Amino acid sequence: MGTLTIRLPDEQHSRLKDLAAHKHQSLNKLFEEISTRMIVEFDTETRFKTLAAQGDLKEGLVLLDKLDAHFKTNTEAK
Repeated sequence: MGTLTIRLPDEQHSRLKDLAAHKHQSLNKLFEEISTRMIVEFDTETRFKTLAAQGDLKEGLVLLDKLDAHFKTNTEAK
């Protein structure tokens, strides 16, 4: 397991400690959670961009139009 030392402004450090306490976890565990989320976000974006580069533009736009129509219908129903 690696060790990481970071420097943060005092206010940010204090708020992160408060957040960790609120979540009943250590500051270390909080940073593990944050870094995991960021890695997943990066991997998802990278995968999307790779798939988009291999896809068909017209087909993609048709799918986006279907999504727009679906969410517009669901939003109006509420």
